[in-house]
Amino acid sequence: MRFDIFKPKAPPLFGMDISSSAVKMVELADAGKGSRRVERYAIEPLPKDAVVDGNIDNLDAVSETVRRAWKKLATRTKNVALALPTAAVITKKIIVPAGLREEELEVQVEGEANQYIPFALDEVNLDFQVVGPAPSGPEEVEILIAASRKEKVEDRVAVAEAAGLKATVMDVESYAMQTAFELMTSQFPNDGRDQNVAVVDIGASIMNITVLRNDQAVYTREQAFGGNQLNQDIMRQYGLSPEEAENAKKSGGLPDSYEAEVLRPFLENAALEIQRASQFFFTSTQYNSLEHIVLTGGSATLPGLDDMVTSRTRVNTVVANPFANMSISPRIQLKKLIADAPALMIACGLAMRRFDE
Repeated sequence: MRFDIFKPKAPPLFGMDISSSAVKMVELADAGKGSRRVERYAIEPLPKDAVVDGNIDNLDAVSETVRRAWKKLATRTKNVALALPTAAVITKKIIVPAGLREEELEVQVEGEANQYIPFALDEVNLDFQVVGPAPSGPEEVEILIAASRKEKVEDRVAVAEAAGLKATVMDVESYAMQTAFELMTSQFPNDGRDQNVAVVDIGASIMNITVLRNDQAVYTREQAFGGNQLNQDIMRQYGLSPEEAENAKKSGGLPDSYEAEVLRPFLENAALEIQRASQFFFTSTQYNSLEHIVLTGGSATLPGLDDMVTSRTRVNTVVANPFANMSISPRIQLKKLIADAPALMIACGLAMRRFDE
């Protein structure tokens, strides 16, 4: 069975990102002349351990959270684009003769997939896309294959269906993130061409680093570091519950000592982790420079993090906002959207699937 990472879909849909800490939804609309409008978005926190390492461990709790988020989103749209965690998908590029018919391509792809997928093909959902002519010449084409275990796909589809929604697109988180990043390239000199840009996604417990060059990922790495660490520090320092710590972190209301005693050490730690990641990038690729760092994820908007990373790495660092060039529906508070934008990158990238040609 194929799952449609690469197949264009026309019906209106919204993007839904199920992370380990929250369900995030974004709906975009066509604002004419190729521009987009942010219609609505919602973020609904997930119960602890409902999603662990990208796996849905508590289907009922996640479905219930999705239902609440959809209610908050207040849309009539029920079609949804979802994404699989990058780690749950095996991708590989292969070269095949040009001019094959779809059926012949499928046979070729399955033959190749058999060789490198460590599971039986009937346990796997497979999809492929023609990337373009192969470097060797026009008589061959490059094909990108993506494969994931069926249960990973089925769990996400089941969550959507249990909440009364219809999963019409299944993407991969790293591709969705890249789609959202492409909305931001105009913020860089020369639209970021021939520049190495590190997109650093600071999640609840994992930091993902992807270095992009001309729309291609040239390096990826995961490090065990995330915003939960700051929550733990707040809980320990001020004797708060996890919920109280999360709320206090977002809305303030912590003692004056918070900045010096808790926040600053966390920011220094985060900047150090990002510096370490960039060193790994230099030692394991042919590149020796980074032109920009883009911070995404829930912790990206912590006050002072971008400056701290800039001074530690000596690289221009910005906080992600994929909506910067879009018009905004009057029902959305702009200030809140800017604060939430870095955590909405994947949901935004998924919402863009509505405009696939």
